[in-house]
Amino acid sequence: MSSPPLSIGPHALANRLFVAPMAGVTDRPFRQLCKALGAGYAVSEMVTSRKDLWNSLKTSRRANHEGEPGPIAVQIAGTDAEMMAEAARYNLDRGAQIIDINMGCPAKKVCNKWAGSALMQNEALAVEIAQAVVEACAPHGVPVTLKMRTGWCDAHRNAVVLARRFEEVGIQMLTVHGRTREQGYKGFAEYDTIAAVKAAVRVPVVANGDITSPEKARDVLAYTGADAVMIGRAAQGRPWIFREIAHFMATGEHMAPPLVAELRRLLLDHLQDHYSLYGEGTGVRSARKHIAWYLRSLPGGEAFRQHINTIEDCAVQWQAVADYLDALGARMDRIPAAIDAGATSAEFGEPAGMTV
Repeated sequence: MSSPPLSIGPHALANRLFVAPMAGVTDRPFRQLCKALGAGYAVSEMVTSRKDLWNSLKTSRRANHEGEPGPIAVQIAGTDAEMMAEAARYNLDRGAQIIDINMGCPAKKVCNKWAGSALMQNEALAVEIAQAVVEACAPHGVPVTLKMRTGWCDAHRNAVVLARRFEEVGIQMLTVHGRTREQGYKGFAEYDTIAAVKAAVRVPVVANGDITSPEKARDVLAYTGADAVMIGRAAQGRPWIFREIAHFMATGEHMAPPLVAELRRLLLDHLQDHYSLYGEGTGVRSARKHIAWYLRSLPGGEAFRQHINTIEDCAVQWQAVADYLDALGARMDRIPAAIDAGATSAEFGEPAGMTV
């Protein structure tokens, strides 16, 4: 990508293609894989601000950054300003170089506690939390970023108002998912609000939502004027999407899909790293979703997924995946190209027939 480098505080990023924080997905093995395949930046799964949960196995895994290339960005979630400031300090002590505040998660179990995107309903509290976290990180020279949605619902799209306030208290980058909390992940993301946020602030703005192809990344960047794009669900089982986008942005041409032999190496290495983090019992179960995502569009993928769900041993699971991919490699050299319609004018709020 030919644009000048993008920085967050003192950290120069490799490019403008980011991995979205996704609970249960963007653990250290997945983040490292995405970075190796072209992502310039990745944010961890959210870490709770509840101190009583910091010693839990789940939190210790989420705070694990062993061997991960920097900058190390950790997302924190909560509803109390001082607790969030303390959570920031806790993660700084464990190697965080950037703190990201979660005001974008639409999950009911998060929003019912008035965390995540629910905070957008209480603008004063949202700004208080942002300011407290910035003040906690400032003495350490650690920048604070924030991820939010366009608003709580269609009638309450307040991302622009909040963006200005967040910038005023020292937030150094804003990511906007182009849906309201009410939408969850349904319907289409809209990008007019992201464009409005970009026009309203001077800090970098990242566009997120429904970016599933190189064309869509190009068009969203052009339409919103955003400084970067953040990709979440489209990277599940397709972590090479980042290098595909980078190649397309640089050359205007599509990159060939991975060879089956490369997919075999990537997936089997990912599984080994996954098992090492989670251990036998949890590892074999939590790996199932990754395997399903990788193989869902491949011949026999659905039947194989059902088989994988019956396996309770990591070594047996790993070998089954290896055998499946060996058999696939005997039938084809490359996996099929991803099918994606790309950007449509309707998704950008344009009249039918107009191009972006």
